[in-house]
Amino acid sequence: MSAPGRPADRATADDGRIDVVAAVIHRGDRVLVCQRPPDVQLAGQWEFPGGKVNPGEQREQAMARELEEELALELAAYGPERFVYETSDGRFRLHFVEVTVTGDPRALEHSALRWLRPEELETVALASGDRAFADLLLGL
Repeated sequence: MSAPGRPADRATADDGRIDVVAAVIHRGDRVLVCQRPPDVQLAGQWEFPGGKVNPGEQREQAMARELEEELALELAAYGPERFVYETSDGRFRLHFVEVTVTGDPRALEHSALRWLRPEELETVALASGDRAFADLLLGL
């Protein structure tokens, strides 16, 4: 098992952890982050968009579904995976994946959206896994 914030091995089918996909979407030198709404866990924190992989679903399928549901975006290209973060309780494994999308994002399930340069990610309250990935982008 990997320590939080360190790359982990790929998930095995029956390891009991819940896989979550997180989209790394670039627009020039900026990346898209979204603020979680007030009525959910980690309310008000910022994250890379995405969500849970449903049983029987491939990560790429989950990414396409989540981007459509959350942001009205169409997944054009999936990969490569940049980072894997395992939560400290071992329940979740977040897969940060470079994606290309079509369309302009709309906050269908988030309170706000922001396009930030990597160094600006330090100015928002990121969820712990998202902070670990941001630190990787910053070379910390």
